[in-house]
Formats: sequence, structure tokens, C-alpha cells
Amino acid sequence: MIALSIAGFDPSGGAGILADVKTFQALGVYPTAVITALTAQNVKHVGGVEPVDTDFVAKQIDLVMAEEDIQYAKTGMLYSGEMVEMVARKVNEYQLKLVVDPVLVAGSGGTLSRDDLARSIKKHLLPLAKLTTPNIHEAEVLTGLEIKNEEDAANVACELGKLCPTVVTGGHLNGRDIFYENSSNGNDINFIEGEIIKTSNTHGSGCTYSSAITAYMAMGISMVESLKKASHFTKKAIENGGHGTLNQMWRQNQL
Repeated sequence: MIALSIAGFDPSGGAGILADVKTFQALGVYPTAVITALTAQNVKHVGGVEPVDTDFVAKQIDLVMAEEDIQYAKTGMLYSGEMVEMVARKVNEYQLKLVVDPVLVAGSGGTLSRDDLARSIKKHLLPLAKLTTPNIHEAEVLTGLEIKNEEDAANVACELGKLCPTVVTGGHLNGRDIFYENSSNGNDINFIEGEIIKTSNTHGSGCTYSSAITAYMAMGISMVESLKKASHFTKKAIENGGHGTLNQMWRQNQL
């Protein structure tokens, strides 16, 4: 099994492409990776972002796809509307089954995108996606709706669910993830149980979660079951994490 991550590079190793690659590999899925941007950051601070030329990112995708049989992919930081539109074209071209992690702001608070990114993700990428995985803040930016409680999060999940199945992650509420899918059997809301873990080791947790979902789906596991498994995997990564949710476990060979 092979999966593809299209995302930015975090030199601290806790988030972005490196977190995705470590997650894929930990779960037995061969990782391929296309880098959209370079960042200067650590777990506490983003010092700068340098986007990779969009045509060069397209070339990365084309050459990987020319040699590998890849069906499942995920996106992380795409930085600009232009990049989003190109990735959407490639998703269509290669008929990729896509998980969208709509990265807009780093966990440390640094901005990782241009102002037009959220609008472009909604218009061009979400209608092609099998799933999107926004946290509370990303869901608010994507919809313009405020989230103060689980009811608000459920409403936002339903709003984004008009475009694609959506899980609003609950790390900023009481730990439960809220999944909405507009299915043939009706409009279904699922609450995926979780808990708040009192730790500062959350850098890259969204990357870990979305890449774990992608890996499980690539294995042929259903979407809802993939969400549950990915939630458990990410919880264990956070509980054992050092600088970045996966790094300490990786060093200790616990994955």
C-alpha cells in the first residue's frame, strides 16, 4: 500500500511532511511526499514560509504518479489559492481519493497561508475530497461561523458537509470529534469519543490525525472506523510525544 502527502516541510520534524511520512510508515503504508513550502519553525514559533513554485510542485506530483500506483492522498499546507487550484487539477487528473487537512495556521500560532487560501479550498478542493479534517479554528475560518460548543461544531460540520464529509476535531472543546456525512440514508452526525489530554505535546497532531486516516483508508478500512482508529493513534502519539506528537515515540521505537 502506498499513500501520498502533499504538504509543507517543518524542519523540527513534528508536523507537515515529516509527521505524515512517519505516520504512514508507522502504520505500514509506504510514504510518498510532495513538498509545497519550506518553513523556518520549531514547536513554538514560525519564523518564515517560502512557497515552492507551483509548476515545480506539479512536476513533483506528475513524476511520483508516473511510477507509483497511488489511490489515496492527503493535503496539508498548500499556502496559496494558486497552489490549491493546481492540486485540485491533479486530484482530478489522477482520480485520487483525497483527505484534506485545511492547514491555515500553525499550532504555535504562526500564519502558514495567504488570505485567499480558505476561499480556494472551499471552491476547488473540498468538492473533490473524500473527507476534510478541520480543527475548530480552521472550521470557523472556512465557514465564517463561530464555534463555542459542540452544537456549534455540529452545525459547522453540517455546513462543510454540503461540500464533502467533514470531521471537526474536538481538541479545542471536550475532546470529541464530530463527523458529518450527507449519505443516501440521510444526514448522519457521529460523535467520536475522545478526551482532553493535558499536555503541550500537540505540535503536529492535526497532521498525524489526517495522515493516519489516509493510511487506514488506504488499507480498505471504512471511513468511520478509520476516524476512530486515527483518533486512538493520535491520542497515543500525544501521550508519548516529545517535541511533536510523534517524535518521542519514533525515537523510542514505540510505534
